Amino acid sequence: MDMGLSGARVLVTAGAAGIGLETARAFLREGARVHVCDVDEAALAALAASDPGLTASRCDVADRAQVARLFDEAPLRLGGLDVLVNNAGIAGPTGRAEEINPEDWDRCVEVCLTSQFNCARLAIPHLRKSGNASIVNLSSVAGRLGFALRSPYAAAKWGVIGFTKSLAIELGPDGIRCNAILPGVVAGDRIRRVFEAKAQQRGISFDEMERSALQFTSMESYVTPQQIADQIVFVASERGRTITGQAISVCADVRMLS
Repeated sequence: MDMGLSGARVLVTAGAAGIGLETARAFLREGARVHVCDVDEAALAALAASDPGLTASRCDVADRAQVARLFDEAPLRLGGLDVLVNNAGIAGPTGRAEEINPEDWDRCVEVCLTSQFNCARLAIPHLRKSGNASIVNLSSVAGRLGFALRSPYAAAKWGVIGFTKSLAIELGPDGIRCNAILPGVVAGDRIRRVFEAKAQQRGISFDEMERSALQFTSMESYVTPQQIADQIVFVASERGRTITGQAISVCADVRMLS
């Protein structure tokens, strides 16, 4: 299926690993030009060998000065901008609300929510010049369900959905679409660390924690970064031209977060 993305100019935040890297690669396969940013310098260095088709720069998207430099560089290297994928996020602290360090709360919200504002506000003037402009924000199923012991993360991801819906209404007259993707239990190092922390908090084994989490999905399975990337590419493509303001779950039908 031709997605109509040949020559599209795409920026993916936190694009050196995980969902971000799979998304960048998926756009490349469609013929797009892709720039990624990340805070992980080792991962960025590895891209030169593993993915020479990508351009990249270091950026902490929670830092507005660094984001300003990113938007001086990325649209110049790409020749404009058609798609912004706000993928950056961190797991944040695990614990009861009264036990959480306020600085850990602040950092989680800054990276998972405020960074999306930091990037979107500078992307919009470029996107207005595009013929198929799209912002895709990464939320989570934690953005529609309660998530005990993970309140900073859940609060930020709920905020992403509100931000997305508001942007879709604001930017629709400019032809800019905005959608949120809600991954479920995504296979990888991040969810392993989350399960380990929650297992320790509850005094159970990792295997018990994993079984407890997956039993609340209809398919009793993880989803993969590639499956998330496929959905991101679709909603940003010509095929998704009338999809905007949506919170789209890719989660194997998570009914509850354990």
